[in-house]
Amino acid sequence: MNGLDWIAITLAGLGTIGVGGEEQKVDQIPLLNIPWLVLSIVILFVLLNTWLHMYKKQRREQELTGPEVIEEIIYGLESGILFGISSVISKMGFVMSEMGFPKIVVPAAISCSVCCSAVGFVYQTRGLKHGRAIVVSTCTSVASIVSGVVAGMIALDEHLPKAPTARFFLLLGWFFIITGVILLVSSTRLIARLPRPVQKFLKSNIERTHSIRRPGSARGKDPIPTTTIHTSSLHLLASPTKEKA
Repeated sequence: MNGLDWIAITLAGLGTIGVGGEEQKVDQIPLLNIPWLVLSIVILFVLLNTWLHMYKKQRREQELTGPEVIEEIIYGLESGILFGISSVISKMGFVMSEMGFPKIVVPAAISCSVCCSAVGFVYQTRGLKHGRAIVVSTCTSVASIVSGVVAGMIALDEHLPKAPTARFFLLLGWFFIITGVILLVSSTRLIARLPRPVQKFLKSNIERTHSIRRPGSARGKDPIPTTTIHTSSLHLLASPTKEKA
């Protein structure tokens, strides 16, 4: 983690505070929008997994190892989207039940919600296994909130806050989130174009970590054990030989 990564994570975390929406009462559910929402999510997952597959293939050809920010972000986004959709599905079931739909919609919605959450945990576990926990967790939280807001606007006919202050903070939160994700993706390239003093400052943390954990470094190696033989011992070992001679 370099300094720019920490700035990006901080921005994304601050953005999630402003994206919290106000409590809204749902009068009707636009059922015609739900198939379009499902289709959009499927297309998004196909694109993300295709991008991830191509990127992994490229890394294998170049024999690169270690965590990569693209994989961390994709796994975090996929798990977060599933968590956000899960919350919207469960809310939709209770809203439909209150609107006069059959009571079976509640257990059906809860079952779908549990399935989405389970698959989301699978993607999140993959990201935590191959990447850094703080990047995966941040992307998961951001994607969960954003996807929940967008899906609520499409499937539950929710709307943006009417108060100017609440709408301003909502848009500001979106701006922070988008900026944070962009910085996470391109932090390495951006640091390479900054002046050398700034590069040294941003990379100081990661360089110190590498110097401590590098297996071949002087700090990481144990001192080579040495054996000291006193001259008196050498004299005692050599004396029987002289007597035999």
